[in-house]
Order: sequence, then C-alpha cells, then structure tokens
Amino acid sequence: MDNKQTLSSLMTEEEARCLREFVYELNLQPSKHLLRNEIVLRFTQFLDQRNSGKMDPDDFSKLEVFFSRTQEMLLLEEDVLLLHRSQAAQYHFYRIHNVEDRMDELTPEEFLDYREIVADRAHIPPEKKLLINFQPFYSTGPEIPEPKKIGSGHRYLNSYMAGKLREEPEDWQAYLCEFLKIHSINNDQILVDGEIIEGPTALVEALQKAIDSLESLDEKAPIHEARATLNGLGIREGFGDTVERTLTHLQLLSNLFESPSADYLEEFIGAIPLVSRVAVISPHGWFGQDHVLGRPDTGGQVVYILDQVKALETHLKKSLASAGISVPPKIMMVTRLIPENEGTTSNQRLEKINGTDHCWILRVPFKDENQNIVPHWLSRFQVWPFLEQFALDAKNELLTEFGGKPDMIIGNYSDGNLVASLLAPWLQVIQCNIAHALEKSKFLFSDLYWQDMEKDYNFSLQFTADLISMNKADVIISSTTQEIAGTETSLGQYESYCLFSMPELYKVINGVNLLHPKFNVVSPGVDESIYFPYTDTSRRLKNQTEELNERLFFKKGDDIFGELEHPDKTPIFTIARLDKIKNLTGLVESFGQSKDLQDRTNLIVVTHTVREERATDEEELCELKKMYQLIEEYGLQNKIRWVENSSRRDGAESYRIIADRRGVFVQPALFEAFGLTVLEGMASGLPVFATQFGGPQEIIEDGENGYLINPTQPELISQPILDFLLRCEKTPSCWETLGGQAIIRVKERFSWSLYSEKLIKAAKLYGFWNYAVLEDEKKEVDQYCNLLFHMVFKNRARQLLGD
Repeated sequence: MDNKQTLSSLMTEEEARCLREFVYELNLQPSKHLLRNEIVLRFTQFLDQRNSGKMDPDDFSKLEVFFSRTQEMLLLEEDVLLLHRSQAAQYHFYRIHNVEDRMDELTPEEFLDYREIVADRAHIPPEKKLLINFQPFYSTGPEIPEPKKIGSGHRYLNSYMAGKLREEPEDWQAYLCEFLKIHSINNDQILVDGEIIEGPTALVEALQKAIDSLESLDEKAPIHEARATLNGLGIREGFGDTVERTLTHLQLLSNLFESPSADYLEEFIGAIPLVSRVAVISPHGWFGQDHVLGRPDTGGQVVYILDQVKALETHLKKSLASAGISVPPKIMMVTRLIPENEGTTSNQRLEKINGTDHCWILRVPFKDENQNIVPHWLSRFQVWPFLEQFALDAKNELLTEFGGKPDMIIGNYSDGNLVASLLAPWLQVIQCNIAHALEKSKFLFSDLYWQDMEKDYNFSLQFTADLISMNKADVIISSTTQEIAGTETSLGQYESYCLFSMPELYKVINGVNLLHPKFNVVSPGVDESIYFPYTDTSRRLKNQTEELNERLFFKKGDDIFGELEHPDKTPIFTIARLDKIKNLTGLVESFGQSKDLQDRTNLIVVTHTVREERATDEEELCELKKMYQLIEEYGLQNKIRWVENSSRRDGAESYRIIADRRGVFVQPALFEAFGLTVLEGMASGLPVFATQFGGPQEIIEDGENGYLINPTQPELISQPILDFLLRCEKTPSCWETLGGQAIIRVKERFSWSLYSEKLIKAAKLYGFWNYAVLEDEKKEVDQYCNLLFHMVFKNRARQLLGD
C-alpha cells in the first residue's frame, strides 16, 4: 500500500513531538510489542513525568484518546508500527518513522508479517503463507448497518425479511408458504398441510375461511372443537390452543401476506411451535450434577448449561401448550462418558436432570483411532483428536433418543461448537454457538506464540476450531456486546478472530464478520431459587447460616487455612477456581501490599481446595503454592481465611453472610468472558468490584450498581475498594444504596426466562432465513470450513496423537 503522509497530518506539531518522545522512552525498555493496556498505562506515567512541576501542564488529551484506541504497538529499530482501531473491526495500520516526519499506512497482511518479525518467529515469505479470508462468503448477504448495533442480529434480520416480503412478495410469500409446510412433531405434520394447500394463493384463501369460521365461535373455547373444520382447510395444529389464540395467529399470518411488517413477522414466528427437541453439546470436563464443581473444566459453564436447560424446558412447555401442541419438549445434554468416573456420575450413559420432566444428560465416550474407549478424563486442551468420532457417535445416539432429529443444536465452548458444526449439516438443523470463553482473548499473544504454548494448550487446534464453528453457525449467542465487538477502545473476543496470524501455520484476515446478523446478545441469569438478597430472611435456613458463618470465620479444619485475629472486621470476599486467569493470587498480593485495607478488613477466599494433594491439575497446584507464598511473604496468616467450597447452595449463602457483615465481593480476573459470580454477588445485595476486562463491563454500571477495577496492578485493585470503604465510614447509607441498585440491576436485565424466550425466537427466525435464501451461501462457506477441518485441523490432531 503506497499511502505516505506526514505525522503532522494526523496531529499537531506539539502532539507529534510528544509522541516521538514517548516512543523514545519505550525503546529504552526491552519489550518491543505492547498491547493497549500497557500502552495506556505507560503513556499516563510518561505524561505525569513530562508535566511534573509545570504550573500549566501541557494538554495532550487528543493524543491520550489516540493511544486509548491503539491496540498494538511494534517497536522496530527505525520505525514504530501502530494498530489503530477507529471502531469495531475497522483498523488502520500506521508505520511512523522515528526520525523523519513521515508515516505510511500498511496493509493488514504487512502488519501481521511485522508482528512475526518482532516476535522473532521464523521468516517465511508472505507468498508461502496460507491466507484465510472469509469475507467473500459474506459479500452478498445483509449486514448490520453500523457497529453500535452489533449483537442485535435477530432484530435486524426480522426487519430485513419483513422488507423482503413487502418488496419481493412473489418470491418471499412462496418461501413462507413452503417453510410452514415442512414442519412436524413426532412425524405428525403441523401448521400447513401441503397436500391441501399448494401455494400462497391457496393459503391466503384458506386463512380467510378459517378466520371466518372461528369468529363465530366462543373465543375461550378449546381449539379442538374446530379441529375438523381447520384440518379440512389445510390448517393443522400449532396455531393455538384456544379459538382466541388461533384467531390471533392466523390473522398475523394473513397480515404477513397482505401488509407485512417487522412486528407481525416477529410475533408470528415467535408464536408458532418450530422447536420441541433440543440437543445441547458440551463434550469436555466432568459434566454432572454432583461432586464435579471445582474439578478441572467444571465451573461456570456447567452451572450455566444446567440452568439454561431448565429454563429452556420451562419456556418450551409453556409455548408448545399455548400453540396447541400436547407433546412435551425434550432436551438432551450431550457430553462425554468417562468410565474412570472418580466418584461422579460421569460413567452413566443417561442421567435425568434434576428439576426437569424430559431433560437428560446423554454421555457418549471418546474413542481412539482403533475404536477403543478412552477411559480417563482429558483436559479441554487435549480433546481435539476425538471430536469427529464423538460427533458421529453422538448423532446416532441423538437419533435414537429423540426418535428422529432434533430441531436445533446448541454448542458450548470451542469443542462443543466444533461438534455442533459437524452435527448440524449432517442432520440439517439450526446450529447455535455459545463460546463461554474464547481462550485466544485470555492468553496474551497466544496466536503469535502458539508454538511455545502448544504443548500445554494446543491452540492451533482450538483457534482453527473456533474459525470453523463461528463461520458455520447459524446463530451465535454472546452474553454481552463487548464479547463480540469490545468497547469503544478495546477489542472484543470474537473481534480478535478478525485479524491474526499463527506463524508457520496460517494468516487470517477477515476471520469472522462481526456485522453478520448471526450475532445476538442474550445474557444469562442466575438461579433465583438459590441466589436471592440477604434481606430475604424468610428463605434462609437458620442452621445453614450459623454453620457457614462458623466455617467462614471461626472453624478449624484441614480444609480451612488462617485464623482471624479480628473476625469482626469488614470482610472482602472472593470465590473462584485457582486458575491464573481468575487472579485470586493477584487479589491476595493487593491485600498484602495495602496496610490500610488490612487495618479495616479481612480477606475471605473460597476455592476448590486449600491443600496441595487435592489439586487436580498443574495450574491449580502452581496457584495454590503461590497463595501460600504470598500469605507468608506479607504475614497474612491472621488476616485471611481460605476455605474449601462445599456446594453451590452453601456458596450462595456465603454471599449473604458476607452481606450480613456489610462486606464486599471482589472478582479480580485478568479477563472474564461474562461473570456469573458477579451476578451472584449482586443478586445477593453485595457491593461488587469486578474486572474491567470482559463481560462485567456490561453487567455493572460503574459507580451506580458496582465498580469496575483494573486487576493488572495491586494498587489498582486495592485503592477502589479502600475508597469505597472510606465513603461508607462517612456515609453508611452508601453500602445499602450500592447493594440495592445491584439487586435491581440483576432483576431487570439478567433473567433466565427472558434468555430462553430470546434464544428460541432467534432459532425460529434463522430457520426461516436459512430456508428462504441461505442454502447456496451456506454450502460455499461449509465447503471452505470443511477444507480447513480436513486439511488443517485433522492434520494437527493427528500430530497431537503422535506426540
């Protein structure tokens, strides 16, 4: 790209000088590749030093904004390269010369090549690199019109298709008519009888006759009284259980033919019973209902899926009944069968999900290349070679259990999404993806240094699987908008797949289209039967509260560490698994370095274990040892309580006990995809301090119902907590106000019933969209993804087995 200009054309002469001085300072330190957070922190420190002692400090606010949107900086010998993000998925790549007032704009491919040079990766000519680009497959379809509307794909697609019904009625009325003919439940046709109604004209005539017939009946009468008449017209079950509901939905359908609108389409598609059987996929981990939490790969995702399944069944039961369908919904949660079950139920093929009528955990074993069952648990980073056969076996099991194919498949995490992307085209059903966490965002430079991390994490397989499943999925569900497209200044998790390279493997430009309407924000909720405000004393069990209070603050045992010298001090509470990314050791270090916090508070930490012999993997053991080292280093033995978690219900009551003592909850993760514990703490009425990196940004309105913190430095964690506690000392009502607003926030925005309604409505709408126009486009992108799967993914998987 020959796009030369001067630095002064971007900023004032004084700003340009300041930038050069800043770059000179950066070049004095060893790191030559900086990410946004470090760039911003270093520039703030640089300005503080530059303006030190000045009566009239220089104003470089525009330059501060510029750097806040600079995602990466590469420091070369003669140049500095910047990846500047003007808005989501829109980038400029600047090369600024250190001496001359000259600046070039690079291509994305050139910038990626320079990244590899700075990382000292083996040089490969650009011409010899595999380039992955999905943009051509999305060149003809609809796109969200502007980045700020990313995540509202369902709403946009609904309006788009309603417009097509108005503008191209001949084609789109035929699509709608044919779509209504293809549905059945338990092999019984519903909605429209194709043998009686041939096309749109016949359907409109039948609708009018059906409406005229029903208008003479009692609205409250059950629809079966008119069933013979409706069947004779070609109108089958599924439009309602009463005359009133059936009339409403038939009139909506008639309106879609006569005067289509987005409101009519959304209400109609949302009402008809297109989903009754759902397969939910989550292959890795110890997936069960008892004795699994705290084990590797079993945390928020297990809780999320079980709560999701219960909520989906409740919603589907209600919606099917109101549509006049007497068949109950059925949900199969497909996971891995583990013969060496270690006291769990993971060796059972079928396990009923508690609190449901027709929901089951269906376990399918992993098999090696010789079809031998793999007996032991495998980390989520090691499962990749077994997923293709797992998908084949799961397909057969699902067909058996459902007595046919499901109506939709929901994948969870990278492995579950890959399996869903294999199953969906085999079964010709809607595929929905839920990432939970994209590891690429959690591990800095994990693409660039993938070879260094491959032994432990196999990112070459995971990132390839993510690319495949993201592009094959019909619907992608995220918990927050930032999960997709980040914030005004920071990259989103999905956005990180737009542009990256994995040296000696491939280079990606346009890896995912964020403006595609497949992206939808549907936030989960909390189980309100377990997580409720501390003030709701009628629901709390007195003996449980007393026992847990003793356990958290006084009791001794081999599953508890620390003896509080002053147990009545304000408690700072945290609960998580001991993973590096959860950063509990960072919270302990922050507490250890703050004498003011120690004077006012105790630190209460709940984890899976406090003993080395009970650690279940190397990372947990490493973090556990680090905890003990920090406690010893800062002399915290009588200021901290470190307790093993006993159960989910005890964990919920623990939040309330901390609230009884006017404590706070801290979630100090270096990155958090969503933040279920944040919701749990807020629902309990606790003031919550949570990481500013990830999902909590959209849960918490900073300063209104919680606080966002930067967990990358100890003082950035401790100071906001200390400031809040000092305010509460002066104005005690601050604590109640913040906790009360937290409760309101969760109730209004994070409900499982709302989640289920949105998810099923999206699946129905995308089913119509796929049927109408996507067949050819999906075939092309599927073929491209299949090439990646068979030529890249499977080759890497074979190498993993060889290792």
